[in-house]
Amino acid sequence: MEKVTCRQWLAVVGAMLGAFMAVLDIQITNSSLNDIAGALGCSLDEGSWISTSYLVAEIIVIGTTAWLARVFSIKRYLLFSVVSFVFFSLMCAFATNLNMMIIGRALQGLTGGALIPLAFTVNILILPPAMRPVGNAIFAMTATFAPAIGPTIGGWLTDNYGWQWIFFINVVPGVIMFFLLAEYLDGKDEMNLDLLKEGDYIGIFCMGLGLGSLEYVLEEGERKDWFGNPLIRNFAIVAVVFIVLFIWRELTAKKPFVNLRVLGHLSFTLSTLILAALGLALYGTVYLIPVYLAQIQGYSPFQIGLTLMWVGLPQLVLLPFVPKIMKLIDPRVVAGIGLALFGSSCFIDSFLDPDFGMDQFRFSNIIRALGQPLIFVPLLSMSTEGIPPSEAGSASAVFNMARNIGGSVGIAMLSTIVTQREHLHSVHLGEFVTTYTPAVAARLNQYQQIFESKGIDPGTAQGYALTALNHQVQNNAYLMAYSDAFLCIGVALFLAIGGLFFMPKAVSGGAMPTGH
Repeated sequence: MEKVTCRQWLAVVGAMLGAFMAVLDIQITNSSLNDIAGALGCSLDEGSWISTSYLVAEIIVIGTTAWLARVFSIKRYLLFSVVSFVFFSLMCAFATNLNMMIIGRALQGLTGGALIPLAFTVNILILPPAMRPVGNAIFAMTATFAPAIGPTIGGWLTDNYGWQWIFFINVVPGVIMFFLLAEYLDGKDEMNLDLLKEGDYIGIFCMGLGLGSLEYVLEEGERKDWFGNPLIRNFAIVAVVFIVLFIWRELTAKKPFVNLRVLGHLSFTLSTLILAALGLALYGTVYLIPVYLAQIQGYSPFQIGLTLMWVGLPQLVLLPFVPKIMKLIDPRVVAGIGLALFGSSCFIDSFLDPDFGMDQFRFSNIIRALGQPLIFVPLLSMSTEGIPPSEAGSASAVFNMARNIGGSVGIAMLSTIVTQREHLHSVHLGEFVTTYTPAVAARLNQYQQIFESKGIDPGTAQGYALTALNHQVQNNAYLMAYSDAFLCIGVALFLAIGGLFFMPKAVSGGAMPTGH
């Protein structure tokens, strides 16, 4: 068995640290948007662009990373990306208005987004097939642990030091990563600037415009009444047209910058589709739980972070053992168990009640944490089965884009489900909550007496009582709506298990040949 040197492991760790930073920054602002929006003097709706701009930029650059790495070399592109990522993080920390923050976050996404597929590529190029599952487990930490721990870190930093430290925190890991890569990553591949003359700029333009428009529609659709808004309709048309043109271009071009023919490998295609479902569930739950806890339970950013912490910490214990588990059990079975665990945790959360908070989420979050590594690591190994070295970069780009697109679709879908189902449940509850119902009349009288005991006159107290009852009905409607959303995630994950039945058995441990 080929031995991996200490230098090689340090280079892999450096690349993985970059991916961890980039994924962490997707979610780290979520629990602190109120504070950031307040400091920048903008509404929460406008402040949502702080996350949207990062996501849009990141998903665009992920698709171009493989080509840019061939042009400038993997090592040079990695070093440039980490320096730029840290610089633009500081730009965000010192932002004094919303426009400056949005520009900083977009540039942060453009540079940080490259760190994710490059880490995957470094894992493939440096580690021999026998050790690649260990690298996959480390990479899984960036994909599943980082989103879970992001709101925890963000909430704690905001509550104790201020929101600016959400961005300052990137400096120290960035310096460590730069040192590890500069010192230990062997830059065997040279720059090939001649590729700039042969660049598939039509494909890049179509992908950027198509995926960027799709991200905008998904992120802003719910807030802008979806296709009832002319701007959303226009962006949706642009997204469909240019994504179709992008697919056609990459399948027909002589030198495509993303070789979509990699989807001709059944294991890769099925793994990518299941990964999209995992992205939907992963980013969907990390979106739903904070919104629920803030809206229904009135939790602070740090309390929300403590709740989500239990999705992250158990993964650190399990991840090192996943490669060993895969040697004993078929990776398809391992992934199926992971999907079943993750889906079951969502079914548990689909029975919300007014007292469902941090303590109640702990059990389902631990089950979720146990399931996520069991899904991602086997998928990573099975996806690389049979992929030739020349398609490694394209496979990395498509694989990582699938996760991000799945996450964006999931957040948009779940946001719509919560809104629409809350309206529906409010109407249904309203049919039973009338002043002619004895129980309702008794509750109104109870509320009125409470307000009158505080010195409020009977007429005003009656109005307050009606408002309090309406608030309770609306809260119950939201509880039922959030329950429906968790149920949908669980169903999606169990449906994804079906894809594993069509997955061919790995013949080489899911190891992609070394090369670039």
